[in-house]
Amino acid sequence: MLPFFATCPKGLESLLTDELKNLGATDLQETVAGVAFKGELATAYRACMWSRLASRIMLQLAELTMRTDMDLYLGAANIEWEQHIQPGQTFAVDFSGGNEAITNTQYGALKIKDAIVDRLTKRWGERPNVDKRTPDIRILAHLKRNNQLSITLDLSGPALHQRGYRQQAGEAPLKENLAVAILLRSGWDISKPLVDPMCGSGTLLIEAALMATDHAPGLLRVRFGFMAWSGHDRELWQEISAEATVRATRGIKQGNTEIYGFDQDKRVLAFAEDNAQTAGVGAFIRFRAGGVDTLENPAAEAGWVISNPPYGERLSEFPSLLGLHQQLGDKLREQFKGWNVSLISSSPELLSCLRLRHEKIYKLFNGALACELRNYLIAEDAKTARPLAEDFANRLAKNIKALEKWARSEQIDCYRLYDADLPEYNAAIDRYQDYIVIQEYAAPKSIPEYKARGRFYDLVQATQAVTGVEGRKVILKVRARQQGREQYEKLDRREQWMQVQEHNAQLLVNLHDYLDTGLFLDHRPIRKQLGQMAKGKDFLNLFAYTGSATVHAGLGGAKSTTTVDMSKTYLAWAERNMELNGLTGRRHQFVQADCMNWLRQPGDDYDLIFVDPPTFSNSKRMEGVFDVQEDHIELLSLLSKRLRADGTIIFSNNKRHFKMDIDRLAELGLVAKDITKGSLPKDFARNPHIHNCWEIRWS
Repeated sequence: MLPFFATCPKGLESLLTDELKNLGATDLQETVAGVAFKGELATAYRACMWSRLASRIMLQLAELTMRTDMDLYLGAANIEWEQHIQPGQTFAVDFSGGNEAITNTQYGALKIKDAIVDRLTKRWGERPNVDKRTPDIRILAHLKRNNQLSITLDLSGPALHQRGYRQQAGEAPLKENLAVAILLRSGWDISKPLVDPMCGSGTLLIEAALMATDHAPGLLRVRFGFMAWSGHDRELWQEISAEATVRATRGIKQGNTEIYGFDQDKRVLAFAEDNAQTAGVGAFIRFRAGGVDTLENPAAEAGWVISNPPYGERLSEFPSLLGLHQQLGDKLREQFKGWNVSLISSSPELLSCLRLRHEKIYKLFNGALACELRNYLIAEDAKTARPLAEDFANRLAKNIKALEKWARSEQIDCYRLYDADLPEYNAAIDRYQDYIVIQEYAAPKSIPEYKARGRFYDLVQATQAVTGVEGRKVILKVRARQQGREQYEKLDRREQWMQVQEHNAQLLVNLHDYLDTGLFLDHRPIRKQLGQMAKGKDFLNLFAYTGSATVHAGLGGAKSTTTVDMSKTYLAWAERNMELNGLTGRRHQFVQADCMNWLRQPGDDYDLIFVDPPTFSNSKRMEGVFDVQEDHIELLSLLSKRLRADGTIIFSNNKRHFKMDIDRLAELGLVAKDITKGSLPKDFARNPHIHNCWEIRWS
């Protein structure tokens, strides 16, 4: 009996143990991502030919304790390499793991390579050659932290999941052995129909067809690692190969399992058809073009729906995926009553959007990505799922009805539809032409994360249903308490710009790249008022962001405008906004500076000043820290030195409980009038604390 080791993806160990036992292996011992076993050489050959789950089959050459690099060298040198490698053959060493003595895998591989070269040079009188890419013999070594070193000879060659049929693939295809694990964990009866509604390049279906036709997964491979090994028994391998060929021929003649694959991408579907033909099972799989929205049950009897639906890693992909999963759940209830369903995903939240009750969950890994395989049984009396978040959907529909006509009459493309009107649905929803931006507010710590996440996903799906906006035009953002200028930090790099209308102004917004879009919607009436006040006046916009207020002042006939902000990025954005409205020339100045420091320097006076400072900022580009409550008097004092005798300051900020220091303001000779109520647009009437606004003049 020889000692062997089979590797596999994490989570497949118990399945692999059962498979190896059926192939004649004995003394099986599971470890993480592998199974040790014993058997005759024929057992290892059968595992190479028939294992649908293993990644590699290896012959164990040595197990030793290794504390120093000399232990490593001597242990490797004691192996009878001349029994495994022939003169003129090439070899390579792969090393993994480590301990205090071996912290570099390349160094570990080098020490073993040196031991092999030295021993064989001494035996043969000539030095063997190393070929790291395509060696005749590959040696694998793994060192555990407990100083136990395993040295093995790779019998597989290329990893066993590489069956040889995959000619082309779509994005992120499943590994073949993971596909088999999904089929096994689903409980699929190979005599029953199988449907994959999002089959991609067809891996799941091809592996299922190979199973249903008793087709050995190794039959298509032309090379195994043992073929150049000195211990290879060619006659034994020919017997095992011949048996596999006979079984596959018989299985193909007798196979009658119904297997169906659907995909909306015709290009990828063509890949699947080619792969199936190469695998020899093209006649057993019926591929059809179509998305989930047109999915129909193609089989006469109940069977299994098994699939690997997409699960995006970026927040921007989620709206489309949420809608897809909701639609899939509806189709399963409608078309597949009495069927078993198994779906794998790295996002349990997306699977929850199916609104199906799972019966079992298995933990699997798609590469390094932790996934869940959920098994369901669609009830014979399955009914259409209740509408999502009904209270929220009704409120949103009511708000839209009240705002759409108003927005058209005001000539505005961008406005707020919903702002945490219902506490359990804690988000802000804005319309930007035919796009929807949903900003999730951080949930209170008293709300479990899973519950908050579930409500948010329900909200997103309900928003799509109510507005009719497709998923790719729904942008998700998470809004929590920001520090410094975090709200200005870049989130993405799409550089997709949209031109929108606000009264008589054209403005540029960016819905993807930043937390804020470049346009504070709640300040819309203030900007309009500034435009009405600006004619013939010198206008200053301080903490200007993207300069939208400057645009309105310029269109209102300002004599000159000065736009000041600390960010070079946003000043450039402001210049583009001005150019878009034909406001160019020397009378329009843009200044990149720390606003407080800039005010402390000698400069021009102004008739009209708009200032919208941050609530709090500790940006590295500022000197010191700015707190609007603590520092507003200093700010207004500096502004008063730039304000002409009949001038006006419009001062706004977003601090919820801001209190204007009227007494200290009077000491400066200024008087403030609270104009907050009149500065709130209709779409923000439900949130009177979104900002506060003051008109300040000389007393």
